[in-house]
Order: sequence, then C-alpha cells, then structure tokens
Amino acid sequence: QVQLVESGGGLVQPGGSLRLSCTASGDFVSMNGMGWYRQAPGKEREFVVVIRRSGSSPSYADSVKGRFTISRDNAKNTVYLLMNSLKPEDTAVYYCAATSLNYGLMDRNIYDYWGQGTQVTVSS
Repeated sequence: QVQLVESGGGLVQPGGSLRLSCTASGDFVSMNGMGWYRQAPGKEREFVVVIRRSGSSPSYADSVKGRFTISRDNAKNTVYLLMNSLKPEDTAVYYCAATSLNYGLMDRNIYDYWGQGTQVTVSS
C-alpha cells in the first residue's frame, strides 16, 4: 500500500516556474513507475511525465518537453516536477501516481495509487 501527497501548486504568472513534490509513504521502493498527470476543467486527465525507479530515461508529453523536468529521490520517497516557462494552458490539477509495473507507463489505467492533486494556475 502506498499513499501519495502532492504539494507545491499555486498561482504563477506566464513564464514563471513552480516545483511540485510528491511524497510517498508505504512501499515506495517497489513502485517502479512514478508519474505526473494533470486535469484541466472539462477535460480528461492527461499524461505529463513518468520516471522509473532508476531515474533514467523519463518520458515526457510533447506539450511539456523542454520545459518540465522530473526527478526522483528514493532516499526521501519523493518525486519532483520542476515546471519552467509555464503557460496558461498548463493550468490544471496535477496528480502524482504510482505503479509497480514496468511497462505501459503512459497509460493512466495501469497506475495503482493516486494522490489528491494540487492546483496549478498560470495567469497574469
């Protein structure tokens, strides 16, 4: 069993930055895939980025590639999402998710655990 708690959301101007954190309790080490998803009002939850246990070769959605960076600190049971050059279209509730699987990591249906979400609003 794993519990996930996100933090770090808030209001930021276009072009600004935020760093989200996702801290896990429970069996974090067995979670191979740690992902971030987001959901804007009236839209489906969409994939943002995923990182594997090793921390190597994360996969990003095209919409955030080059602007967002994911990292994982297994000693602190925490995954970070650094978001730079934020745009109004990045506004959404951001969710952290975890899975023990090692494939299909961009499919939200394979994730076993979800956090409660943190709101990110990009607006002037």
